[in-house]
Amino acid sequence: MRDLLYYSLLLLLGFAWYRFGQKQLRKAPFDENGAPTQGLVGPVGFLMSIGVAGAFLFAIVRALARGEIACVGKGCAGQVYTLAANASAYWANVLFLVWLVLALAYALYVTLKIWFRK
Repeated sequence: MRDLLYYSLLLLLGFAWYRFGQKQLRKAPFDENGAPTQGLVGPVGFLMSIGVAGAFLFAIVRALARGEIACVGKGCAGQVYTLAANASAYWANVLFLVWLVLALAYALYVTLKIWFRK
């Protein structure tokens, strides 16, 4: 039951993130004061998001290649989940990392669309 709640909340949060991005894309290119509409992240945040997403993507590829993943979170720091011994915890951590990469990639996409609109 806990897993169902966890995955449902991930889907709900992903849907809310998508809706927020679409709301930002529907805004006018300039506000009432003539200032350009800001993206989800600024230039420094954009570069940091690329770096974090790249690190998470590397962790996903490494986890899939090796069959083990370090725990993502504070409560289980230092633990390593293997596919053979802890399949559900392994896939939960991999899915969470995939979700983070997709969320960051969507934020970068929305930001680029806002920056380069005409």
